[in-house]
Amino acid sequence: MRIQPRQQLLELWRALAQVSYMEQTWNWGGRELRNSINDAEQLLCLMTPATAIDSFKLDLPDETAHDVLDALAPLGDSVSLPRLLIRVLTDYMRTYTDESGTPVFPGGSYFNSLDHTREVSEEQRRLDVVDSFSISVRLSLATIGFLRIFRTVLSRQDLLQEVAELEAMASKRLTAAMIGLLRSFAVYVVDVNSPAGQVLLRTVNQTDLPQRRVVERLQRELREVRAGLRDVTVGMRDPVDLDNPNQLFECGWSWGVIKGSPQVETIHDVGNQPEGFAQEAPYLYFTVVALDSIRDLFSERTRLLGLLDEEQHRLARTLQIRWDLTQSYYATIATFGDGRWPLEDLPWRTTDELESDYYTLLVTSIVVQALSRRSAPETELTRVGRLLADLATRARITRRPLADDPALTLHSRGVLVPLEGSENAGGPRLGWLLSDFSTQLLKRTLRVAELMIHSESRGEMLDLADRVWDHLLRRRHRNGPAANLWDQPAGVYDDLKPTASQPSWYHTERVVECLVTAALVISQPPLRSNRLTDLAADLLAEAEHLFDQELLMVSAEAGPAMGTALQAARTTLRRAREVLPDRPGSAMVLANDVLRELDRLAAARRSFQESG
Repeated sequence: MRIQPRQQLLELWRALAQVSYMEQTWNWGGRELRNSINDAEQLLCLMTPATAIDSFKLDLPDETAHDVLDALAPLGDSVSLPRLLIRVLTDYMRTYTDESGTPVFPGGSYFNSLDHTREVSEEQRRLDVVDSFSISVRLSLATIGFLRIFRTVLSRQDLLQEVAELEAMASKRLTAAMIGLLRSFAVYVVDVNSPAGQVLLRTVNQTDLPQRRVVERLQRELREVRAGLRDVTVGMRDPVDLDNPNQLFECGWSWGVIKGSPQVETIHDVGNQPEGFAQEAPYLYFTVVALDSIRDLFSERTRLLGLLDEEQHRLARTLQIRWDLTQSYYATIATFGDGRWPLEDLPWRTTDELESDYYTLLVTSIVVQALSRRSAPETELTRVGRLLADLATRARITRRPLADDPALTLHSRGVLVPLEGSENAGGPRLGWLLSDFSTQLLKRTLRVAELMIHSESRGEMLDLADRVWDHLLRRRHRNGPAANLWDQPAGVYDDLKPTASQPSWYHTERVVECLVTAALVISQPPLRSNRLTDLAADLLAEAEHLFDQELLMVSAEAGPAMGTALQAARTTLRRAREVLPDRPGSAMVLANDVLRELDRLAAARRSFQESG
């Protein structure tokens, strides 16, 4: 892999430290005005590597790596750096808590007006959005985990008090974000013959079967999801009626709290649970970001550090049910039938008849998660891999663009998603801009590579990942305040105009996610090849046999050089036998070293005998 995540992350951290902390002040914002998501993205550029990769940890000052301290030198030394982080994280938590003590999750400057004649109103900018709920889950978990470890090396009472206050704020925000996700979950029921129902049937019917047969089979394959959704009631406006065989459904997360969504009962004081405005229908983008954040609630790190209290565990279990059902639903829809998958019929079309390769990539990400849960066969992963390679071509990432190529809108400007219901908050209908196609593609490619068990298939995926990374490297700012940060698509596409010189934390944080994913892929044990294992075992058996023969022929008067050589061979053979199960290639190299040394000894003996 050419990505080299450690070196790239250190370069990124060095640039982040220089642009974010000047004259003893943390500089919020960047290309966008401050909002709850943009600020969290800036913080996660630091917190994600620091809590996900052991060699980047900042919570134990005595164990912080020297190259990490060098990269973050503007932020302080190993002792002052974590204290600065505590102050900055505290500032974030307080900024996005209102006067009543309620954590707030506004989209702010990330909201766009779909009516060019009208501005987004202040009331609309304060609307809670699922993207903020999701990123707050990730940031809160990272903060609590960081504090749990850093607290173990503190003795000063004032610092312990700061840590306790920040952990309480982060825990409160985490609970409020989880409740927001519960109140944003939607089940959208449509008649088979409605426009939305017909779009869904056309999507899944890749073999031109009669509609009645498709409906019957779809109902049959979704019966477990349908049964599970009947019991989903927390945060839902009305009980879901899914018993009518003439109706189809979708499930997932809307863009914000559903209109009319009831409050979620909790023993925690999370303040007010605001009224919702969002349409009761799932949006692919917000479904994906919700699924990604919910997975962190039951990750190994969350369990080992005990980051959730009992009430949060209850909410997490409730969210996990929705996580399971949503993944199963989209995996069933995307791979329905016996021939070509609906997912392979590019581009994906939503039930409101919007279509884009970006939507295909979003559905693919859900399918990858579902495949990882059930240990999918290599053939299915290979199909997903081919699809990702096709998307890279269609998006002009691995192919040069045409003149006035419409595919470039995926990278500059992006896909604008209408947020139905947002106009009821007093203002124009809002839109949400999606322009992270390249980083989404790289992250999913790395994930598929991680799941593959055959070296050739994994090699193809890692080669694709390297090519996408080369594309992203060319989009990095080369100079100015955002040097070595993202995003400048004009660096790849000559037809695009250069963007602002300030860093985009939206894009930079997603690059950080990709680099962390790459680091986790590299940290996995190498793939085992049965063919290589058998060959290594045969070589090792021959080396051990020849070694035993050499011991049999060596006289007691053998010199110290011979004894040293045989002892080294014995040690090497023992090491080869130890690593054979997990690293047959290494075992083969060690066996070859012994065979070479034994052949040298045999040749020396033969030469001595001939001369005598």
